Amino acid sequence: MQRRAEEGQGTLALLTEEMHKVAPDRLPGLFNQHASDLGLEEITVYLADVRQDTLVSMPEGAQRPSHRLSVERSDAGRAYRTGRAETHENRGSGLQLWLPLLDGVERIGVLGVRAQSLDKPTLRICRVLASLMSLAVVSKTHYSDTFSRLQRSAKMRLSAEMVWAYLPPRTMGTDQVTSSAVLEPAYDLGGDAFDHSLIDGDLHATILDAMGHDLLSGLTSTVAMAGCRQVRRSDGGELRDIVANADGELERWFPERQVTAVFAHLQLASGMLTWINCGHPTPLLLRDQNVVPQALERPSQLPLGMGSADTHHTWRVDDLQLEPGDRILLFSDGVPDARSPSGERFGEERFTDFIIRAIAAGEPAPEALRRLVNDILTHQQGHLSDDATILLIEWHPTRG
Repeated sequence: MQRRAEEGQGTLALLTEEMHKVAPDRLPGLFNQHASDLGLEEITVYLADVRQDTLVSMPEGAQRPSHRLSVERSDAGRAYRTGRAETHENRGSGLQLWLPLLDGVERIGVLGVRAQSLDKPTLRICRVLASLMSLAVVSKTHYSDTFSRLQRSAKMRLSAEMVWAYLPPRTMGTDQVTSSAVLEPAYDLGGDAFDHSLIDGDLHATILDAMGHDLLSGLTSTVAMAGCRQVRRSDGGELRDIVANADGELERWFPERQVTAVFAHLQLASGMLTWINCGHPTPLLLRDQNVVPQALERPSQLPLGMGSADTHHTWRVDDLQLEPGDRILLFSDGVPDARSPSGERFGEERFTDFIIRAIAAGEPAPEALRRLVNDILTHQQGHLSDDATILLIEWHPTRG
């Protein structure tokens, strides 16, 4: 057993060294080249598509077709949804193991492993393989379109292409906080965007909704986000400085356009939440599986781009002390305002009830939001008349 473990570690070390040198489409072939040395028969890699409805296989070679598995109706999809390993027995061909591929807490796909047996040393090897594949996919995404092309089932509109290129990962987090977002229509985004980042013991989170649904809308929200990051990454300015800079850049470049937004900071050590709401729908506080009425309701402030930069406007910063386990929901008006063909609004109550039930059922935040946005799409028969963006922040300082 010890000799086998040492051989496995040697193979994993070799694989780690080689995977950085191969082209993205050769990754599955490289992993399978070493499969037998690790006591495995076959390794397959599936990446989640843009809408997180389908898992698409990475083919071994450009000429081989990809296979698709349903996120909702497959063992691989169950591993993706739950973030846990799934195992089942294939008649006559051993065991099939599915492991989630994670970039931190962001789900990117699943790793499939077929073997005759799965003892503890082999399972440890498989988990390391999943981590290595995740690392390889994330690192190669920065300089290759291989994965982006694989993850699309339709042509992306130019405004959506621009927004997606600028967005951070949909989910990020630590042992103290998780921040997760979804936005639709994935291939036809207009002016919605989000941002979240960890720096100096704070979570910075932003949601933006630019007026209109065209290329200029996407440019407007992108400039606002860049203005936010410009301050955050250069001098670490206060919340007012960040908002004032984003507002000023919009005034400079798009004086006829406005953006509603919420800019929020959460001090992870204390749970103190501060925010500036620029004409956006009021965020919601979820505590003990209930919405706390009007917890973040404050007097309205101007949207970005409404002339505040010319009048030396002072942005009001609001604050609230969170309790461990609290969740903050930021959302654009396309979520509650989504209408069925008969004109029925999706509504804030239905929206929050869905999240509360998912949390009570123990669903991870990314999965709860994925299912929620699918429910919104179903409500509008698959076609959204406006962008729908949701950002869920969970403060869990006692999680180990």
